[in-house]
Amino acid sequence: MIRKPAWLRVRLSDTIKYNSVNEIIKSHKLTTVCEEANCPNRVDCYSKRTATFMILGNQCTRNCRFCNITQGIQEEADLLEPNRVALAVKELGLAHAVITSVTRDDLPDQGASLFVSTINAIKNISDKTIVEVLIPDMQYDTNAIDLVIEAEPAVINHNVETVPRLYSEVRPEADYRRSLDVLRYIKKKNPNIVTKSGLMLGLGESVDEVKAVISDLKIAGVDCLTIGQYLQPSPDHYQMVAYITPQVFDTLGAYARSIGISGVASAPLVRSSYYAKDLYEQMLSSSHDN
Repeated sequence: MIRKPAWLRVRLSDTIKYNSVNEIIKSHKLTTVCEEANCPNRVDCYSKRTATFMILGNQCTRNCRFCNITQGIQEEADLLEPNRVALAVKELGLAHAVITSVTRDDLPDQGASLFVSTINAIKNISDKTIVEVLIPDMQYDTNAIDLVIEAEPAVINHNVETVPRLYSEVRPEADYRRSLDVLRYIKKKNPNIVTKSGLMLGLGESVDEVKAVISDLKIAGVDCLTIGQYLQPSPDHYQMVAYITPQVFDTLGAYARSIGISGVASAPLVRSSYYAKDLYEQMLSSSHDN
């Protein structure tokens, strides 16, 4: 086993605030991707009174080899869940709320209607909260994607996750070009919505391959990009090849900015939703400066 480097060791944060957020989430019977994906930043995020809510259950219809969320029997969509998410957002006093879901290929609308209900519920109860959604590819069902676009979240995120060469091993049920099409479609349909995507490093990709993906994302109209280190959840998951140094993350982040991606977070502990509010504001500031 490769020894974890110093730059990936997470310092403990305010456990009192962490427990407070955890209790609010549990009291509303909600799921967070922070816990389901065993995110290394969850203590830090919870202590800052933030979390990424995961709707549509905790069983996925796909089995990506990097992901700690399990494939299993899907639950029926809980139509009361959006209101519970909105109440938790209000109780936490969130200025920026992130909503994601498992992939629901089994649902006729890919789960889009529950995203819409959740967006609307948050807007109704906390109209100053910025709403960001992290969606699956929805099988590139444009009718489903349109539903989410028409609800007008401030940010729509869809992660490409890795370089195309590794898709067959890491994301066998996904398609790189389809993910780019989703992002391109969103930006074309509503240019005012901020589009966002993310990559993991340490899966065996080369720097040139990552740069090529970053260029593809720019061409697809992506405004914000996150790049972080892949951490293998268990021995049964896709094997991590290497810990990538902070210097490489800095180089890739600088490249993304140099080709015009406005909001970039590139560091070992970066995750899709980590400091999402800061990245959104960075993107807005950069866009205004240009």
